[in-house]
Amino acid sequence: MDEPASNYHREFFKSPQHAALGLLTLGLGFLSAQLLGLIVGVTAYVLGWIYLPDMAFFRRWVDRRQDNAKQAQEAQKVADFVQRRDGLLRSLAPERRERYARLSQVCRDIETATADNLLAAPDAATDPRLRKLDELMWTYLRLLGIEQSLQQFMETERCENVPGVLKDAEAEAARLSAEIDALKAKGGDSTLETRQRYLSSRIERLEVLRKRQQRSSQAEANLALVLSEQERLDQQIKLIRADAVATKNAETLTARIDATVEHLDQTNKWLSELDEFKDLVGDMPPTELRVGYQPTPQTALPPVIDPNQSRRRDGIRQKQTG
Repeated sequence: MDEPASNYHREFFKSPQHAALGLLTLGLGFLSAQLLGLIVGVTAYVLGWIYLPDMAFFRRWVDRRQDNAKQAQEAQKVADFVQRRDGLLRSLAPERRERYARLSQVCRDIETATADNLLAAPDAATDPRLRKLDELMWTYLRLLGIEQSLQQFMETERCENVPGVLKDAEAEAARLSAEIDALKAKGGDSTLETRQRYLSSRIERLEVLRKRQQRSSQAEANLALVLSEQERLDQQIKLIRADAVATKNAETLTARIDATVEHLDQTNKWLSELDEFKDLVGDMPPTELRVGYQPTPQTALPPVIDPNQSRRRDGIRQKQTG
């Protein structure tokens, strides 16, 4: 109980009320140029310092000021997160942005279906169930980003034909090793040392290729798991929509969302173990405010281009030029 009181006194020292008290007591006491006036001023100042910080009007002022500062900090956390989320969304290929947009529509359907029976708050901006939808969509967006990174990496490795290069490197190392062994059996010559150094260089290259092959295999396994988690999350969110539309039961809907979030914890734990994707696996800010899942209106996302429409336009141009 003593700590809050000391906080109010500390806040009083920095407050405009303290400045006003000093002017009205000490200031007027000095201006009176009389000892009695100064004593009265000092006494009034001391009494004000003792009692004013504990008065209800000042405590309300301090509490309101701290609440406003806390809300400003929460809003800044949300703004920083939204900026990061929109950046990740902009970086996705059109097909993945389209998948994200389709699942976002499912979440909007859930919000519409639950608009009349919010769980714990009359404001949708603080509904804990809807904030969990934001968390589900953030995880889905991170999975899309990881999928894109993995596919880009695997495409690069396929273009360089790492398995074929590795096979040739293994054959080369075996051949060079056999040649050196045969040369040693004959007693060697002046090129033996150079050949051995060359073999060592090729073996080191071979080890690098093997590591690349291992990384490719691991990336392929990670990609399969990422796609599976995306599908699971997609179906779970659609199941939440089905419950929201069909049952109109707040308890059933809450239980469904809670069960989905429990599974989500396992996914997030696995994502946190992917060191190469730490920039994509950050958590949502610790705030009660909703962060949303749709891009902010001022965010200009690259257009989603229909490849069939693009081919049709190309065909029209060819006919016109022909």
